[in-house]
Amino acid sequence: MSGEKYTLDTNILLYSIDRHAGERHKKSIELIEQMSRCDCILTLQALSEFYSAVTRKGKMPNADAQAQVGDWMILFSVVTAAPAVLQRAMQVVGEHQLSFWDAMLLETAVNANVTRFLSEDQQYGRLWKGMTIENPFELV
Repeated sequence: MSGEKYTLDTNILLYSIDRHAGERHKKSIELIEQMSRCDCILTLQALSEFYSAVTRKGKMPNADAQAQVGDWMILFSVVTAAPAVLQRAMQVVGEHQLSFWDAMLLETAVNANVTRFLSEDQQYGRLWKGMTIENPFELV
């Protein structure tokens, strides 16, 4: 894993707290632990999406969700989207038929020099501007 820079998509964060997710829950916990020892960043967007989803769906009380996000912000560096990222994401939506939010995540990761984007939802195996998109649940 040397020389690689990682990021985790929102779905991995969500599975890590969802005990009903079976093997994906276990794998997400293992993955987060493994990534804590690697060069791994989280995007502010992924953390925001996690907080919104778990509180909106009643999966976690507000205070617990805040604490979880806070813990991850201590464990991982957090990157935000620059204005140029927004411009590129809007362009990508039309050119590649991606959702706006997926385009923002991808372009934010590229801007942070991520080489491996771990996600269940993105196009597995796709090379995106030098970054490989991988599904860590492929064998689950």
